[in-house]
Amino acid sequence: MRPWLRLLIVAWLAIGGALGLARENVAVDWVVLADLPREARQTLFLIKDGGPFPYSRDGVIFNNYEKRLPQRPRGYYREYTVKTPGSHGRGARRIVAGREQEYYYTNDHYRSFRRIRE
Repeated sequence: MRPWLRLLIVAWLAIGGALGLARENVAVDWVVLADLPREARQTLFLIKDGGPFPYSRDGVIFNNYEKRLPQRPRGYYREYTVKTPGSHGRGARRIVAGREQEYYYTNDHYRSFRRIRE
């Protein structure tokens, strides 16, 4: 095998492996539960208590299309609406819950997430 081709393959594997690892270990900021809006804390309580939820879409599968959360199998994440005062409809705020009891808050409709530290 030619040396340049061997180098190219090694570089390709290294870059591909690094990108795969980066998708798994998505960098997400943290937020302390006490720093969340009151409505988000109430929503988290409802999630842990199993409801009842105020919106019919609460509890639907969150597919992580934006890939801003660690990649997991379909159905791993569920999304819940955080009430937004003054908003007509569901607004932009959500909590996304993972199967392993990890919770993520977004106030900008999935553009960014912060993992909730309880």
